Amino acid sequence: MPKLIVVNRSGEEQTVDGQNGLSVMEVIRDSGFDELLALCGGCCSCATCHVYVDPAFADALPAISEDESDLLDSSEYRNETSRLSCQLVLEDGLDGLRVTIAPED
Repeated sequence: MPKLIVVNRSGEEQTVDGQNGLSVMEVIRDSGFDELLALCGGCCSCATCHVYVDPAFADALPAISEDESDLLDSSEYRNETSRLSCQLVLEDGLDGLRVTIAPED
């Protein structure tokens, strides 16, 4: 069971248990973080599940899709580590993944 490290908007860090096959967004939402709105429910049609991913995991993640990139372009807080958490599926190779919930647009 992969662990996910989540940093909220106040800078507080919490380690939560993930489950293989769930998206990072689902794990964050199911762990009680109310800062991550995820309004579209994981359909990659909004950017309300925007997170910053620890650069140490950049090579372990799938490439960003054109749709995901377009949605992230709508955020004034996008940076080089920005991803939509609904597009990141947990697996054992991502154990210890650290993400920070991006500011709300």
